[in-house]
Amino acid sequence: MQRTPLRQAKTIENVFSSAYWHLSQQDFTIDEIRSKLERKTDNQQWIDTVLARLIEGGYLKQDVDFAVRYCELAFSNEIGALAIKQKLQRRGIALADIESAIEHVMHAQNVDPFAMASAKLQSKFEHFEATSKEKVYAQMTTKGFSRAEIDHALAQHPQRDTLRSTLAIKADKADLSREIIKLFNKGKGKTLILQELKQRLIDVTDFEDTVYQLSLSDDIDFYLSCKNELAKKRYDLTDYKDKAKAYGYLSRKGFSSDEIKHAMSLDDDQ
Repeated sequence: MQRTPLRQAKTIENVFSSAYWHLSQQDFTIDEIRSKLERKTDNQQWIDTVLARLIEGGYLKQDVDFAVRYCELAFSNEIGALAIKQKLQRRGIALADIESAIEHVMHAQNVDPFAMASAKLQSKFEHFEATSKEKVYAQMTTKGFSRAEIDHALAQHPQRDTLRSTLAIKADKADLSREIIKLFNKGKGKTLILQELKQRLIDVTDFEDTVYQLSLSDDIDFYLSCKNELAKKRYDLTDYKDKAKAYGYLSRKGFSSDEIKHAMSLDDDQ
């Protein structure tokens, strides 16, 4: 969206007034104030004079001093170094000045990033009932903590054993029968279905019994499914190489050797 043009400064006093007003709202970097003043006037001499006076009077900090003050406030609010670095870079501070400020403040305030990450995690998450491992890592990363710092914080959390992945949470809610039928309807054989369920962390303790019950109720039929999957392809089963390719294809789909041989023999009889 295009910015509304500002009323242009007629005197250098107007430029001073604009700068003082902005700085009364919050701290700005030299580049940020310069950018705001350039919207007020195109007289670079006025802008340079105002900036120099503001720096001399202590109203506007040099970039290094600005970064140090920012780090002090950020660390006191349990913001990690990575977030500080990203935010200051977006505000036009040179990376060398940022790293110098972070190092200076961490040494002066005896900042322990691992202890800070632990304190932040425990204050933000008393328990993990309404979240997942992925969300915890994402939120802590946003706050500027590294993977190692988050790992350490989780290891110190009294409820660490209750934190579960999104996959594990979904697996708890899964109905084994429905999941088997869904994968069966996608043309997958028993072996592949079992493999995918395990990958999704679904409890497969009752897998064999569930498959048996679904077969009795005609909800699934792997022999018929194998035949249908073979029919979708254009393999020439009279050709040895094509027949081997068909066998390999159906095997990768998770069908047993009996199901594959049955599908091929039925096809031969047609």
